[in-house]
Amino acid sequence: MLIAAAILIILTGIAHSYLGEQFILSRLFKRPLPKLFGDDSFTKQTLRFTWHITTAAWWGIAALLLTGLDSPVLSLQILSVTSLLSSVIALIGSKGRHLSWVVFLVVAVLIWVTSMSYAA
Repeated sequence: MLIAAAILIILTGIAHSYLGEQFILSRLFKRPLPKLFGDDSFTKQTLRFTWHITTAAWWGIAALLLTGLDSPVLSLQILSVTSLLSSVIALIGSKGRHLSWVVFLVVAVLIWVTSMSYAA
């Protein structure tokens, strides 16, 4: 049952990112958006990367379901990698201008270090 749930979450993430780009973000970006830092590019970048971070979070949940949640160390490592992926998406998506990437990176490191203390 958990494998089926994980597969559905993975497929939902793919659909969410693809369909969101095609039918929501592309149409939204044709409308006037708030201008931050001189134009609306920061707003567009922020909307786009936050949209895709949702998919990354869902895939992290799917990974937790696929591993069966039997190992606290593995579960923490999956959460750490999910946070790291969110950091990379925010860093690249905002070209470093949206500082959420720093927070996600710190969270990833803190969780990873915690997982190592469980492993010891």
